[in-house]
Amino acid sequence: MKKMTKNYAASVKLIDKEKLYDAKEALEIIEKMPKAKFDETVELHVKLGVDSKHADQQVRGTVVLPHGTGKTLKVLVFAKGTKAEEAEKAGADFVGGEELVPKIQNENWFDYDVVVATPDMMGVVGRLGKVLGPKGLMPNPKSGTVTMDVTKAIKDIKSGKVEYRLDKTNIIHLGFGKVSFGTEKLAENYDTIMNAIIKAKPAAAKGQYIKSVSISKTMGPGLYINQK
Repeated sequence: MKKMTKNYAASVKLIDKEKLYDAKEALEIIEKMPKAKFDETVELHVKLGVDSKHADQQVRGTVVLPHGTGKTLKVLVFAKGTKAEEAEKAGADFVGGEELVPKIQNENWFDYDVVVATPDMMGVVGRLGKVLGPKGLMPNPKSGTVTMDVTKAIKDIKSGKVEYRLDKTNIIHLGFGKVSFGTEKLAENYDTIMNAIIKAKPAAAKGQYIKSVSISKTMGPGLYINQK
C-alpha cells in the first residue's frame, strides 16, 4: 500500500467520511486543504444509473464552463481552402489536411488537446481512427468537433468547453477548474456541468439516474456530494 503523504493525511482529517456535503461546502473544504507545489485541478466524478453498453443509454455532450477550466487547450483543425484560412484566423494552433496523416501515424505527433474537422475532411481523419480514437481525440459531431463552423468550435474550446462522457463503469470523470479559482467560481462551473448531465438523462434510463457524486483535487481525497 502506498504511504499517505503528509498533505493528504492532513486533508483527510478535514473530511467527515459519513457525510454528504453540499457542493459549495465541499469546495470550501478543498480550498482549506494543504496546497501542492502546483495549481491542482478540481475533479468531478459522477456515477450514473445507466448501462453504457446500450446505445440508447449513452450520456455524452459538451458544455462551456462560465469560468473555463484554467487550462489553455491546443487545437488541431483538419480543413482545406477557405475553411483552413478561417481556422487560422480563429486561433487554431495547427491547421492541415492529408499531409498531417503520416506525421500523426509515423511520428506519434500528439502536441494538441482537441481535434476539429470539417465534414468533408472526415474521410482523411477516419484513417487516423486507430490512433486518435484510444486517446479520445477523434472528432465527433456530438461534441461539436465535426463542423463547418470552425470559428465557433475553436472559440468554444479556447473559452473552456469541456466534454463529458461515460466510461465503461458508467462514471463521468472530468476536471472543472483549478483550486486557485476559489469556491464561488468553482461552484458556478460545478452547477453548469451537473445541470448539463441531468438534462442529458437518456429516455431509456430507469430508476435512480444519479447514483453518486464526488469531487476531489488532483492530490487530495474525495468528498461525496448530496446532489438533489
